[in-house]
Amino acid sequence: MRVVTWNLWWRFGPWQERRKAILAVLRELRPDVVGLQEVWADGGENLAEWLAGELGLHWTWAPSPAPGTWQRRLDEPLAATVQIGNAVLSRWPVTDHDVLPLPAPPGLDDGRLALYARLAAPGHEVPFFTVHLTSALHASGVRCRQVTALAGFVARHREGTAFPPVVTGDFNAWPDSDEIRLFGGYRTAPAVPGQVFYDAWEYADPAAPSATWDRANPYVARGGAPSVRVDYVHVAPPGTDRLGRVLGVRRAGDGPVDGVWPSDHAAVVADLAD
Repeated sequence: MRVVTWNLWWRFGPWQERRKAILAVLRELRPDVVGLQEVWADGGENLAEWLAGELGLHWTWAPSPAPGTWQRRLDEPLAATVQIGNAVLSRWPVTDHDVLPLPAPPGLDDGRLALYARLAAPGHEVPFFTVHLTSALHASGVRCRQVTALAGFVARHREGTAFPPVVTGDFNAWPDSDEIRLFGGYRTAPAVPGQVFYDAWEYADPAAPSATWDRANPYVARGGAPSVRVDYVHVAPPGTDRLGRVLGVRRAGDGPVDGVWPSDHAAVVADLAD
């Protein structure tokens, strides 16, 4: 099973050209399931729906309950009508879904959320999640609260299948951060007792480039932040018959397509045993 997670940089930059580049990358990857963050919708048009239609995939999405902070950053006449949210694209039907608004103090609450989708894969259902945590550099404590809520959300939806839960997303956190260690639960006490997740990148080629927020990307280079990996595929330990074990992992969308960089983030691609 090929899993992709990707932050699509909403409606920033040359978004009309970027969406064609996003589609080209996903078409080449041929994923089975994709977790997307910073997906836009405007009127009757939704980026996730368009991508799903072009790729022949099922889809579901959840809009942010508080998009105002985002909308004020857009240089568009009708910016107040543009929504932002998370989405899941799937080769298999979505049989159930749920949304978790993530906790944040008033000054940092810009409507971040987690989206759950149960996928009717052949032979077993897959509990799949995608999330977008707060991005403020100083907000590790907030992200710890958010991953604690996320872990509980996963625990409520993981049962009834031999396939381990898969949690994707932009965690806006460095791999050695408190919030990633807390969510993983094997370098410190887990947020939910007994529930742990492997960071799929632990299975990557040590020589492979890992930064998903990369200063080689011109959208990133204009800022002052260093290159770092902030996007993750987390998988619980393998289930029956080693279902869900990580077979390989790498970046994608980490260069221009016909001269256009698809997003300010690179995607993460993980192949899991199914």
